[in-house]
Amino acid sequence: MPHVIVKLWPGKSEQQKQELSRRITDEVMNILHYGDESVSVAFEEIDASKWRDEVYRPDILARPEQLYKKPGYTM
Repeated sequence: MPHVIVKLWPGKSEQQKQELSRRITDEVMNILHYGDESVSVAFEEIDASKWRDEVYRPDILARPEQLYKKPGYTM
């Protein structure tokens, strides 16, 4: 049962989040062969000033083995 968490800076509209959630759900269903009832998507807004400490260091630097797409930036 995939649960996808999207971490992003604040400022995206509810419509943008709904559309991204729909597209992520559709792709999870198509690629992993789960039904709609099995997929959940959450958004976690992280202020830019906290990105390094709350996302970059713990999720990107500390867990490189879990990354399937690395960012094109460094901090």
